[in-house]
Amino acid sequence: MVSSDQRRRQLAREKFERQQQRREEARRKTRRLTVVIASALAVVAVVGVTAFVSLGGDDKEKKDAASSTSPSPSPSASESSAPEPAMKIDKKSKYTMSLKTNQGDIAFTMDAAKTPHTTNSFKSLADKGFFDGTKCHRLTTQGIFVLQCGDPKGDGTGGPGYTIPDENLTALGKAGKDGTVTYPAGTVAMANTGQPHTGGSQFFLVYKDSKLPPTYTPFGTMDAASLKAVKTVGTAGVTGGAADGAPKKAVTISKAAVDKA
Repeated sequence: MVSSDQRRRQLAREKFERQQQRREEARRKTRRLTVVIASALAVVAVVGVTAFVSLGGDDKEKKDAASSTSPSPSPSASESSAPEPAMKIDKKSKYTMSLKTNQGDIAFTMDAAKTPHTTNSFKSLADKGFFDGTKCHRLTTQGIFVLQCGDPKGDGTGGPGYTIPDENLTALGKAGKDGTVTYPAGTVAMANTGQPHTGGSQFFLVYKDSKLPPTYTPFGTMDAASLKAVKTVGTAGVTGGAADGAPKKAVTISKAAVDKA
């Protein structure tokens, strides 16, 4: 017959075993959750770099993009149905694009010999006042360091109604093993949808060396004063303290002009 002391010891042992089982199950769940979180963060890190300098689209396109290997949707028909402007620039010349903004003047030089379509498009748009009154809608302060501008809608989905071909993609050298090249601070490059030849009017200003795939047309170089102005915006950070979003120091372009350098 089992004594009361033996019965108590048996119950205590069974309770201990149950506690151990619960703890082991909790540890297994924690390990599984850690793996899931780590995997998700890895995907976000890879997708985030490319997505930043990409254009948006309508809701249907965003759903299509989510199921594809590209993180960026294609432009809607209304954003790419018109022909690009007729070539009117001197392809042998250099041009300067000047942006008057509430955060200081920003200027960069474009070499028409290397990027004739891009230079011609920006001159055509600037001459029409396309950029006047627009905002630089997006800033990133982690991974890549760029300020993105040129969207008339101000939400990353706008464009001029046409697209232009990629140009000068080998200018920054051969991609490394990670598939990227360095876009040096001071570089101005075209944003796109993640697909070839889908640039429109959106562009990004690199204020600190940034590694990106060599799929974004580098077409301009900022002067020292302009780079300093953009760095100041970058240092102020993103609204809400995130690493990617609207700049805390809002940047509005009051006037844009393109002239021969």
